[in-house]
Amino acid sequence: MHALPNLATATASMNVQPWQWYLTIGIAAAILIFDVIMIARRPHRPTTRELSVALTFYVGAAIAFGIWVWMSHGSQLAGEFYAGWLTEYSLSIDNLFIFLLIMARFGVPEKFQQTALMWGIIIAIVLRGIFIAVGAAAINNFAWVFYIFGAFLIYTAIKLAKEGESHDEEYEENAFMRWVERTFPSTKEWSTKLITKENGKRVITPLFIVVAALGTTDLLFALDSIPAIYGLTREPYLVLTANLFALMGLRQLYFLIGGLLQKLVYLSLGLAVLLAFIGVKLILHALHENNLPFLNNGEGFKVPEIPIAVSLGAIVVILGITTIASLWKSRREAREGASHG
Repeated sequence: MHALPNLATATASMNVQPWQWYLTIGIAAAILIFDVIMIARRPHRPTTRELSVALTFYVGAAIAFGIWVWMSHGSQLAGEFYAGWLTEYSLSIDNLFIFLLIMARFGVPEKFQQTALMWGIIIAIVLRGIFIAVGAAAINNFAWVFYIFGAFLIYTAIKLAKEGESHDEEYEENAFMRWVERTFPSTKEWSTKLITKENGKRVITPLFIVVAALGTTDLLFALDSIPAIYGLTREPYLVLTANLFALMGLRQLYFLIGGLLQKLVYLSLGLAVLLAFIGVKLILHALHENNLPFLNNGEGFKVPEIPIAVSLGAIVVILGITTIASLWKSRREAREGASHG
């Protein structure tokens, strides 16, 4: 059987050394630990200046990292990183809708929301790290997994498209959350601790319950985001760094554009188009590298594959149109509401 090109229709590979993995994970862990300590010492709602400085740093770091990839490993892999980062960032913004609902459902005081978000982000990073490792192992050993990834993304896209412009107005607790609340003794007193003592007994705090809710939500979103980014790059190192950069600034984004999120009325539709596009890309790649014996006698199909430059352009266009159309509709509705008023 003749050799077939990889997902990006190129043979570029980073050959990341173990020390680079350790350094990357170490830096990310150090930043998270610093954040946790600083937030625990002074729980508060961050100012606009704090948010802007931190978000500018994270976005600038992601852009600089992509430039380093370009200079060290070529434009192909740099394009894969930027495409993956933008996709993960857009999916993370959709997470914020659910985060807002969870915070409202549990009545989290503003000064404790940073702590809850920080723990939620840590859980998201750990979960995605596990999914990245599992996904990489599956891809390396089973090429047909791209059929599953592609079909799952198309199914998710259809589900998102059916939701249309609306997001659920109330957060519904899942079975795990109901079990936690029934099983463990708890206190009503808010603090930055997850577990505390009350009347000599250990009890979980409201913050623990909120973090558990955020964590189970992160698990569901990881099921979408990891197949999506593996549709853009097969480099586990780029998958990891794209997720890290997308999640690192999520806490700041939550406070900075919380009001703006309600104006992104077409976000679900835009993400549906984006996930469907990546799903089709994955299916085409699966057909191109087909090794299932009951399809075409185990030979690859002669189908076109979508280059990473086209993918990156499509992502930018889809997200740009989604944002512009959403803001235009929100302003039009605001004007109509004012005139009727």
